[in-house]
Amino acid sequence: MSAHTIKVPDLGEGIAEVELVAWHVKVGDEVHEDQALADVLTDKATIEIPSAVAGRVLALGGEVGQVLAVGAELIRIERASGGGTAPSDGGSAGAAAPAPKSPPPDPAPKAASAPAVQAAPAGPATKPAPSSPARAPARVEPAPARRPSVSAAAAPAQPARAGGPPIASPSVRRRAWELGIELKEVAASGTAGRIMQSDLDTFVAANGAASGAGRPPATASRGAMRTDEIVVPVIGLRRRIAMRMQEAKRHIPHFSYVEEVDVTEVEALRVALNTNWQGERVRLTLLPLLMRAIVLAVRDFPQINALFDDDAGIVTRHGAVHIGIATQSEHGLLVPVVRHAEALDLWAAAAEVARLADAARTGRATRDELSGSTITITSLGALGGIVTTPVINRPEVAIVGVNRMVERPTMRGGAVVPRLLMNLSSSFDHRVVDGIDAARFVQALRAMLEAPAMLFLE
Repeated sequence: MSAHTIKVPDLGEGIAEVELVAWHVKVGDEVHEDQALADVLTDKATIEIPSAVAGRVLALGGEVGQVLAVGAELIRIERASGGGTAPSDGGSAGAAAPAPKSPPPDPAPKAASAPAVQAAPAGPATKPAPSSPARAPARVEPAPARRPSVSAAAAPAQPARAGGPPIASPSVRRRAWELGIELKEVAASGTAGRIMQSDLDTFVAANGAASGAGRPPATASRGAMRTDEIVVPVIGLRRRIAMRMQEAKRHIPHFSYVEEVDVTEVEALRVALNTNWQGERVRLTLLPLLMRAIVLAVRDFPQINALFDDDAGIVTRHGAVHIGIATQSEHGLLVPVVRHAEALDLWAAAAEVARLADAARTGRATRDELSGSTITITSLGALGGIVTTPVINRPEVAIVGVNRMVERPTMRGGAVVPRLLMNLSSSFDHRVVDGIDAARFVQALRAMLEAPAMLFLE
């Protein structure tokens, strides 16, 4: 047998290092050719590293969360017999034979689970019977004493409040609530059948602090003190997101501009288009309409659709509009890119947004699909709130945030009418975009969304 070393591959595009985000094997495991060994993260794309040979794992080259240089040892495998002696040039033709060794662990769990299932009824099932009577007398015992005590004490005062609700001051009522006592069970000694504090004392002495229908004390709602802690390592995509956000906030002087938009008409258009093309074309959301508005607006504000290389001091204005769509995935925030949005109609844009969002959420998005945007849209949908201050996707210089739609009363033509309103919360890089240009850009978006026929004018 011989040892085979698998190294961190050169993934091209100038990538010098990767982050190890998952191991699929451990030392001692038998692996077969093409079996997934580990996942590594480069920029935002997760890449699976397969085994080139069959054999047994001798050593792992790093721990999850560790950054490895291209060419560093990733894993060392003892090749299976008959696999040849080539040092690191892929697997041999008959290397997949050892794979069937994995099934033996199955019988152990079955053998362990069978006694556990049989033992359950034998132990606890027979013990609750004697234990429940042992607790019952403690709660039932006061009952016989309660009736003679209450009737004896309340006899002189019962006629004073017969048929009516109990009479008591707020302090007496609160104390009765805290003690779990129903006031109608308490004998009253005060004038006109009023229950006094002393009557509560007498009742508690005779019957205990809690009656059957009473409430728990107010302090019972307090939770137990906790001292547990969970340490969560920031690795993989979460670390990349943290680093990018930190770099964006450190380098970019953000300023935000928020404007309210009446989206009644554009929403009516969206509904009408979906109804007309139902079953024939992909369903439209607001995003394709907003993307169309951005495509038209950046023609007049090219400084918005730009990338700023602050190290070189160069701003590159793009004619192509590559719109990033911020998408929440199981592993964190990703920004898949709809390329050349200027060349797409509403339905093509909607289909591409849906495809990319699905790829991002299922972990199938490629590196190319997650890079190269020139401006980004971010939306939390129904959770969008009233106002947000989105962080710019560096090296871009602008991001447009979509907030929640809300129907509100609005003055139109001297009358109060219901209208569907939504805020656009946008952030800009103040080194590149002046405040007046940012405001005019957002107002251009507003004008097109409020009069959606403008979206179809060239």
